Amino acid sequence: MFRGRYEHTIDPKGRVSIPAKFREVLSKKYDERLFITNFDGCLVAYPYEEWIHLEEKASSLSMVKKEARSFLRFFYSSAIECTLDKQGRILIPQTLREYADLDKDVVLAGQLKKIEIWSKERWSEQMIKAHENFDQISDVLSELGL
Repeated sequence: MFRGRYEHTIDPKGRVSIPAKFREVLSKKYDERLFITNFDGCLVAYPYEEWIHLEEKASSLSMVKKEARSFLRFFYSSAIECTLDKQGRILIPQTLREYADLDKDVVLAGQLKKIEIWSKERWSEQMIKAHENFDQISDVLSELGL
């Protein structure tokens, strides 16, 4: 599982280092392929095996529902497969960097079976919102059994 958060910089070519702890998870449990796409103001990176599992679930969505079609267009049309280079970096395409407002300082956050990649500024905004709404979030989590 991916846990923790790490601050890195993205280089001018769009490469960012995957934290050593995350690379360890990738090498022990997965291969080194990641699928990256846009979601909720950040990028999400799924190991290949988790991506395939997600695709299987998504393929069962009803194409009659407008929301399902919109989700698939947004989420899957931006997806790209990446492999770690010898230095443990991935190359993030310009279109995805623009979507997530990735310029220089980034935060990579472990989210169990995936990794989120945030601009440091957007991450900070999300953490402030989460802190301000923590009681409400706790109530919802309690209802879900956590």
